[in-house]
Amino acid sequence: MNRREFNQMLALGMAAGLTLPGMASRSQAAYDIPRVGNVHLLHMTDAHAQLLPLYYREPDVNIGLHAARNRPPHLVGDALLAAYGISPKTRESHAFTYLDFVAAAQEYGQVGGFAHLATLVKRLKANRPGALLLDGGDLWQGSATALWTKGQDMVDASKLLGIDIMTGHWEFTLGTDRVLEIVENDLEGHIEFLAHNVKDFDFGDPVFPGHTMREMNGVPVAIIGQAFPYTPIANPGYLTEGWTFGIQERELQAKVDAVRAQGAQVVILLSHNGADTDIKLASRVTGLDAILGGHTHDAIPRALEIKNPQGMTLVTNAGSNGKFMGVLDFDVRDGKIKDWSYQLLPVFANMLPADPDMAQLIADIRAPYEQQLSEVLATTEGLLYRRGNFNGSFDQLICNALMDEMGADLSLSPGFRWGTTLLPGDSITMEDLMSQVAITYPAVTLTEMKGDFLKVVLEDVADNLFNPDPYYQQGGDMVRVGGLDYSIAPMADAGNRINTMSLAGQDIDPSRTYKVAGWASVQQIEGEPIWDVVARWLRSKKTIDALTVNQPKIQGVADNAGLAL
Repeated sequence: MNRREFNQMLALGMAAGLTLPGMASRSQAAYDIPRVGNVHLLHMTDAHAQLLPLYYREPDVNIGLHAARNRPPHLVGDALLAAYGISPKTRESHAFTYLDFVAAAQEYGQVGGFAHLATLVKRLKANRPGALLLDGGDLWQGSATALWTKGQDMVDASKLLGIDIMTGHWEFTLGTDRVLEIVENDLEGHIEFLAHNVKDFDFGDPVFPGHTMREMNGVPVAIIGQAFPYTPIANPGYLTEGWTFGIQERELQAKVDAVRAQGAQVVILLSHNGADTDIKLASRVTGLDAILGGHTHDAIPRALEIKNPQGMTLVTNAGSNGKFMGVLDFDVRDGKIKDWSYQLLPVFANMLPADPDMAQLIADIRAPYEQQLSEVLATTEGLLYRRGNFNGSFDQLICNALMDEMGADLSLSPGFRWGTTLLPGDSITMEDLMSQVAITYPAVTLTEMKGDFLKVVLEDVADNLFNPDPYYQQGGDMVRVGGLDYSIAPMADAGNRINTMSLAGQDIDPSRTYKVAGWASVQQIEGEPIWDVVARWLRSKKTIDALTVNQPKIQGVADNAGLAL
């Protein structure tokens, strides 16, 4: 048994809930993990500006199709536990699945929080000389304070946390001027912002450095940054005017070859592509030792070993919201990787004491906004969550509010994967609402839309989610709907996935015009911010009953391990 196999057995033992002899406490055992080799990388991604501990429910629907069927990251619930040997009804099963979520959340407590992450980072770095902390992007967006400070709260917190290198996606929705201001002023000398695939539209010049070379314990290590390829499509193009993005596979291969020629013995891609895109990329681009991925919020307990024409690339994805920390070690000798170890650590706030300096910074950041953040809008009697391919109860709340406040026949809400979870009986504060809607293009719209065009809208989003080629998937989930019932066949061809649509028991008439409420248009429009509309509705309701979530009828995906409905 080599060291990597031993470490994997150790991790599985912890996942099964075993306490190992000689360890002082469960808390210490969970985070004092054995060090391997001489190259050490810590990885977090998709924090979405969540500075405080929170609850975050993993999905019960994360369908994989074609080559992705019944393989990570498209495993949910019991299927995920079985695949990774995680015992049910344990702290780790709670971290990685939705199972018994409310009871488990009440037992095990909240996750994440930058003060607790800071303690973990310091502990891991103390045992790993020269370790680098990499962030995969979606760091500066997702909360009220991030929106109101234009990302400054997260910039300050990430510098104190000790992030060394990052790439981006939602960062770009602050606009090109603000992003460059942060990179050139705040990050200079602290954090390297890498994105080899972001170029100037006119001349093709790089906007940001594409890679960095670091020497760690005598080993030359190259980190290449890959920003979200579809930023100008998934988000408003006017916010990144003058910049181009894209997967740029050939350019990436050239970059890998170049850093290898410069002497890099370990080459890492810090990616915001999404897990399925990273898996395809790893099978085609040679010379990458690992892809540390983000964007799709998948918590993959074990690194995937993806074969390519010249060897193998590890692919990982470290969840979201500060809930996980990935730890990747390489043992490099004589210029070659001889061994490696990867663990994805759930970050339970009650198992890690808060770092005093980070706690003070967070308190200072929040102080000017505390009254606004703490306003109680209503109380929820049911679980409010977002994540899942088709709908979540918090999205249902937003859709219901849109219909009522705008006098609409039906409503549409984006399939965002970020957003925290509230337990039954929790107050819904303005801060909670903002964690679902805090974006720079929040305008609410009321549109007249014919029935046939409504089908076009649903088909377009469905193809983005279920296209058989990962390079044509742009991440996110299916558009959320209010008032509309429909059926979907994910395996069908583009344009033929949506089979039936009805409103209040009546089939949607292709020629009839319907009033459709929505928000977050990628067009540059004016309108009341979504948080004002939903806050007004919540104040009028005071108590939100457990919601019936508008789930479509899903066809043709029997025996799919990514579907637990």
